[in-house]
Amino acid sequence: MAVPSDLPTLPTFTDLTEHHLETEQVVEGKFIRMHTDRVRLPDGSESHREYVLHPGAVVIAAFLGNSVDAETLVFEHQYRYPVGKHFIELPAGKIDAGEAQLETARRELLEETGYVSETWQHALTMHPTIGYANEHIELYIAKDVKYVGQQRDEGEFLEVFTMSLSDAVERIGRGEITDTKTAFSLLWLDRFRDRWM
Repeated sequence: MAVPSDLPTLPTFTDLTEHHLETEQVVEGKFIRMHTDRVRLPDGSESHREYVLHPGAVVIAAFLGNSVDAETLVFEHQYRYPVGKHFIELPAGKIDAGEAQLETARRELLEETGYVSETWQHALTMHPTIGYANEHIELYIAKDVKYVGQQRDEGEFLEVFTMSLSDAVERIGRGEITDTKTAFSLLWLDRFRDRWM
């Protein structure tokens, strides 16, 4: 099939808003809820949308050094039950109710890895599951991290290790790092070094 030659190079941002009419909560879990909404579509017809409400999360790029050439990061190896596989990930965690995002980042880095930092920077916001959830993930960069001892939650099992940013990016290319928040964060860090170094 041929691609139309008159396609615009940028969206025109026509109003495609779907307007909420009615909500039914169908699942209430420990930290996520699932809703089915009735909505009015841009053409005036009606449809339904199922989606998960998520409190949001943070992911942390924790660098051992603070200089321009220091690119060693703290990673985790975890087993993820929903997909039944082992993953290499950056430290991350859910934002608790009433908790500031930076405080979540500090707490999760300490709890999961035992590292702390005095130098923090918010890098970007990701929306990993826009088709079925309102989850947002905030990438924070922590520099010159120091090990003080982990404080893991009960039932949390993971292995902490370090790896260079360049090695991690190569592992993405080989399909060894497939966790979306981790892969996107690493590729952003590698591509836009001038924004955080």
